[in-house]
Amino acid sequence: MAALMIKQQGCGFLRVLLLLLGVSVVCTVAFGTGSRRLDHRNHKHRHPGHSSLHKHRQRTGKEGQVLHRSKRGWVWNQFFVIEEYTGPDPVLVGRLHSDVDSGDGNIKYILSGEGAGTIFVIDDRTGNIHATKTLDREEQAQYTLTAQAVARDTNKPLEPPSEFIVKVQDINDNPPEFLHGPYHARVPEMSNVGTSVIQVTATDADDPTYGNSARLVYSILQGQPYFSVEPQTGIIRTALPNMDREARQEYDVVIQAKDMGGHMGGLSGTTEVRITLTDVNDNPPKFPQSVYTMSVSEDKVPGEEVGRLKAKDPDLEENGLVAYRLIDGDGMNVFELTTDSETREAVIKLKKHVDYETKRSYSLKVEGSNPHIDSRFLTWGPYKDEATIKISVEDADEPPVFIAPSYTYEVEENALPGTVVGRVHAKDTDAANNPVSYMIPRYTDVEKFFSISEDGLITTTKPLDRETQAWHNISVSAIEIGGHHQDAKVRVNIKVKDVNDNSPELASNNEVLMCETVLPGKVIETVSALDKDEMDHRQHFSFSLAPEVAHNHNFSLTDSRDSTASIYVLRKGFSRLTQDVYFLPIEINDNGFPPLSSTNTLTIRVCSCDSKDTILSCNVEPYVLPAGLSTGALIAILACIVILLAIVVLFVALRRQKKEPLIVFEEEDIRENIITYDDEGGGEEDTEAFDIATLQNPDGANGFLPRKDIKPELQFPLRPGMGRPAANSVDVDDFIKTRIADADSDPTAPPYDSIQIYGYEGRGSLAGSLSSLESVTTESDLDYDYLQSWGPRFRKLADLYGTKDCSFNDVDDAEDS
Repeated sequence: MAALMIKQQGCGFLRVLLLLLGVSVVCTVAFGTGSRRLDHRNHKHRHPGHSSLHKHRQRTGKEGQVLHRSKRGWVWNQFFVIEEYTGPDPVLVGRLHSDVDSGDGNIKYILSGEGAGTIFVIDDRTGNIHATKTLDREEQAQYTLTAQAVARDTNKPLEPPSEFIVKVQDINDNPPEFLHGPYHARVPEMSNVGTSVIQVTATDADDPTYGNSARLVYSILQGQPYFSVEPQTGIIRTALPNMDREARQEYDVVIQAKDMGGHMGGLSGTTEVRITLTDVNDNPPKFPQSVYTMSVSEDKVPGEEVGRLKAKDPDLEENGLVAYRLIDGDGMNVFELTTDSETREAVIKLKKHVDYETKRSYSLKVEGSNPHIDSRFLTWGPYKDEATIKISVEDADEPPVFIAPSYTYEVEENALPGTVVGRVHAKDTDAANNPVSYMIPRYTDVEKFFSISEDGLITTTKPLDRETQAWHNISVSAIEIGGHHQDAKVRVNIKVKDVNDNSPELASNNEVLMCETVLPGKVIETVSALDKDEMDHRQHFSFSLAPEVAHNHNFSLTDSRDSTASIYVLRKGFSRLTQDVYFLPIEINDNGFPPLSSTNTLTIRVCSCDSKDTILSCNVEPYVLPAGLSTGALIAILACIVILLAIVVLFVALRRQKKEPLIVFEEEDIRENIITYDDEGGGEEDTEAFDIATLQNPDGANGFLPRKDIKPELQFPLRPGMGRPAANSVDVDDFIKTRIADADSDPTAPPYDSIQIYGYEGRGSLAGSLSSLESVTTESDLDYDYLQSWGPRFRKLADLYGTKDCSFNDVDDAEDS
């Protein structure tokens, strides 16, 4: 077969085509400064991976000069395998051959490295390398392998190992992709043609350095004629002028990227781009109407809303803001305009009261303009509009109106009831002109000093006193008759004029202190007067002594003609022991109209003074010896009495306090006692009487009380003498002492049951024995057997007294039981 010599660039793809045609291809690969020659053949022919082992290696120098040097045993080139091969047989990648291989099969070729044994396998005899799997360049572009020739029988290396590369040849198997799609872009409306909107970029996983597999070309599939795209860069630009956001705001554009330079057979990918037109101020405001009609009632108060209007601007946000103002009209002083910050409406409000009867209509001219204007569109202006507002005033049923805002009148005090004070007048301003009635609200005239007639005449109902209340401020209500009963109020101030009806009085204290040693002619007091009535500036008080004391020899009065008077002393030798108080009546005249006067008594008290006329005392009590005790002494005596009473009460309380019982459980100390109360005792000399306190159980005081309801488990034998009968001796004292000693020595029988015997009454008593115990030894006719029927509580008595032959032995038996 013929052999072709081609350059390495593009050799791989052409080599595959030629190999398929059965043509031998020889590729010269620049490797360092020399060249390596590989022969590509089918099967027995030399393959691109064929390696030839020789003694020397050719090296091409300048101008084709051949240089010689020592050669290695291995000569390598890069192997190529096409990706995505889907043939039935493994792909032959290349062949390894050593010059020491004589073809007798003694050499074994070994392959190691990336994919060795799994992706790439080698025939250890021939050195042929095959790819057993489909390769994808996008997953791995090349593989690095190591080849070595060893002796088959000893596995001894015949040549040093060397690396070589198997490159995966790219094919166009990956379409372009837009990794960041879909896109969103914004461009101002009314933009010029060619305005850049956005740049889209697609990527191709194929090898950009080999062929046209990764060469992309952009085109627009959807979005004409509004937008265009640059084929090489992917920049989207506007294609039409004056695109209006108000007409259409969003556009959906589809961009395609195609590889192979856009030629037929190339793969393609698409993405969507949503382009939004942003707003600019390209529209002026416009009122929907040129004339607006509104109405307002005459009873509205300033500040109330009359109506609203709004100019429409299709622009957005600040581009669509409209500022309003009044520019003309006869109602500019009556109405005002504000802007609602939320609805952006012009609000017409009442600035002053309107009156239907005075003026029934008003006219206003309103202007609405854009505060933010784009200079690029000034020629499209003007960016403002005007509208006319017609406001009509509506009639309302208004309350009556007083002629004056307030009234002030005067009336003399003490005037007779029915005296005319003044008149108020109100009228109905409505077209109906209904009559008006009047009334005085009671809360303004609680005491009912005044009344008002139907025609507004105010009169008094009782006399007035200026000194009590100088002004009366009342209200008068005017009510429309026949209307909606609306009323109006007016203030009426009534001043009470003064009349001289109060007599003058002394202004200061009516008591004067004077020293005993005062000399004649000395002024002891200057008096003045006051009057509750009003006094004219020319009016003054005059003073004089009452006629009854006008010629007294003690004091005199001199009028100073300035509404004051001086009191003089006429003599000396005053003594408070003789007379300590003097009363001087003074007559005061107010010189009014009519003139009024009064007599006031001035009290002059004589006092004790020192040499400097300093008052020491004005009382006569210090010259009298005290007849009683002082206050401090009385308090001390009372304190001592209280302390003594407290001590007595404490002492009595301590004496009455009960002592604690000797036995803790005294209430549970229950015993059966036989006590007779028909014995008078042993007399005055009986000092040996038995004390029952000695029978108290000592264990009870310590908290230990033996149980009396069970029989003790241990029975102690009776001591000698305990069971013997009592002797016939009359000495009972010895008998009792013996019993006490026996009971105390028996721990199981606490002496809770006792018998007190008063057979021995003592010696030395002059009185005879009253004891009935002697009857025990005598015969008795009494029968006590009936006690058996009285219950268990009397059974013991029945046993003691029911038998005729009762003796002390029976008593002992009862005690033991």
